[in-house]
Amino acid sequence: MFSFHSANCLPLVLPYQHRNLTCSTNINPTSTISSSLSPHRHNSCTEAQTTRRSILLVSTTLALPSPPSSAAIANAPPLDTTITDRVFFDFSVCPTYFRTPNLGQAQNEPLCTDSEVMGRVVLGLYGKVAPITVSNFKAMCIGPMGYKNTLVHKILPGQYLVAGRQGRKDKGEVSLPPSGLARNTETVDSRAFMLEHSRPGVLSLCLSENDDEDEIKLDPNYHNVEFLITTGPGPCPELDGRNIVFGSVLEGMDIVREIAAAPTYQPAEKIRQLNDLAGFLGDERAQIARTFWNRPLKSIYISNCGELKVTKPSLTPSLP
Repeated sequence: MFSFHSANCLPLVLPYQHRNLTCSTNINPTSTISSSLSPHRHNSCTEAQTTRRSILLVSTTLALPSPPSSAAIANAPPLDTTITDRVFFDFSVCPTYFRTPNLGQAQNEPLCTDSEVMGRVVLGLYGKVAPITVSNFKAMCIGPMGYKNTLVHKILPGQYLVAGRQGRKDKGEVSLPPSGLARNTETVDSRAFMLEHSRPGVLSLCLSENDDEDEIKLDPNYHNVEFLITTGPGPCPELDGRNIVFGSVLEGMDIVREIAAAPTYQPAEKIRQLNDLAGFLGDERAQIARTFWNRPLKSIYISNCGELKVTKPSLTPSLP
């Protein structure tokens, strides 16, 4: 991940990186659309690439359960949102994040000597609603290859922030693959999707909003560890039934709002339109370019994280 200081430094589509794809040019010389996109012409890729993308689409579609109907929600017994576990995130800003010599090294080493501490966010977890999701999340908070020293990589103003993207540690991403995590069968259990993103401070597992690369998702050992926190000021109903709510902010909602107020990269409307067209024509680079949208222009990262022992298991979330 990168921290950008100018909106002009990002192109519409980025060149292929770390890929070995064989494509043949398929251009209709009478097409004004193709000529207007030159030199970024529409490519017709090999059958292997098409099959890979088809497998990912089918597997993703099958993995997501149908959203529970209103009748099912009304007739279902209330979910037990007792807070069974508490974890914390310490957030900091590091101006020299990507120039840090020990980026990607052992987590017990201080990552940034010139970081500015933003503050601590304490999260209460609903272990009776989503026990597998909670267990994996806790493991990522205390494990040696977890969330510590990774970036907040996306902020949608007025909606939510996202962290936990998988990839390379030296890019501020979660190490690949996370070890010691259980296979999360709750992602295909419709009951796990019944809680709503009804207010600021809701913690949920990213499913529909997950932006891990296709190659990572196709790994047989893939575990989704990307999470989001709603930032307010209102609810996010578009996330309901598509992501698993498994906790909420107990303390530090002011820190969440401060992170949400950070400036982000927003492409111009013309770039968005051209990117949509490139995506429609099948250019994978359009999707790669979109991963940089809504990215913070300063490096906000999780400087520390861990578990806090719950002395009173009946704790309930405090409204922001």
